[in-house]
Amino acid sequence: MRRFLIWSALAALIGLILAGLGYWAYWNFYSRFQPVTSSRNQAQIQQLLDEASWVSGGGGGEPLYIVGYRDSASAQRYEQEEVAKLQAAGVEPRVILFARADREGLAQSTAAERATIAELWLTRDWSLYQRWTATPARNWTAAGIPQADGNLARSAVVDASRQFDERLTALLSDAGVHITYPLILWRDRDGFLKACGCADSRSWAFIRDDLNAPDRVGQATPVDELPAAEAYPGDGSPAEAGQTPAMPYPALPAIPPANGQTPNGQTPNTPPNAGTPRQTPPATTPRAAPQAKKQDDTTFF
Repeated sequence: MRRFLIWSALAALIGLILAGLGYWAYWNFYSRFQPVTSSRNQAQIQQLLDEASWVSGGGGGEPLYIVGYRDSASAQRYEQEEVAKLQAAGVEPRVILFARADREGLAQSTAAERATIAELWLTRDWSLYQRWTATPARNWTAAGIPQADGNLARSAVVDASRQFDERLTALLSDAGVHITYPLILWRDRDGFLKACGCADSRSWAFIRDDLNAPDRVGQATPVDELPAAEAYPGDGSPAEAGQTPAMPYPALPAIPPANGQTPNGQTPNTPPNAGTPRQTPPATTPRAAPQAKKQDDTTFF
């Protein structure tokens, strides 16, 4: 009985360990990348999104909000790889950028970045956003854009972008969202507000599935549209238009036959024609046997 109890307790312990490992694997490889359906503060979150100054390249359809800052590598990668897929599904991506606040006395944004953020929030200029994101951050000088530093009105706009981010992250954290950038927010088929801290690309597939977006867009270039291969002299390819054609091969004199060969390439041992019947040589008379002759000393045969 005692042995039975020991083995039962050991089996129960192993079962608990396996169940714990299974739950950890499910959470670590799947569950933690799923978006969160916001069951609280939906009205406040939606109001913040409506009041924010977003920029968009169009597309119509249901909006999807991408919240981030300029130097976020994951936000830039998400826009480069996923925006075209979302637009193919009829979704309109809307980008909301903010200037990060100073941390422990260190500035998290540059003067050029703050000036551009203020300009985008005031004008919603999509072409300006495209030029900014296409230029490396270290090379962006915000030329032609009024400075936000020292300008009371534009500094207030920059502060408004920071307050928007602080308020949004507080509401989403209360709803159980792990805050990483970019923050993606959208409405599902049933109208529920969903959010995702999508710094990890393994979360992106859940958004595509929820919005019926394709996993890839575009198709391979047809063979007829591929660029023509470059012609090299002597490779047999036709010369390009406007290029000097290759020189013709020089005409060489005929090569005389070698010793022991006929002009048609046959040797003397080669039969002239396989179809000519073979002639029988004429019969010859056998030679008579020598006759003995007597000489003075010896008889020779």
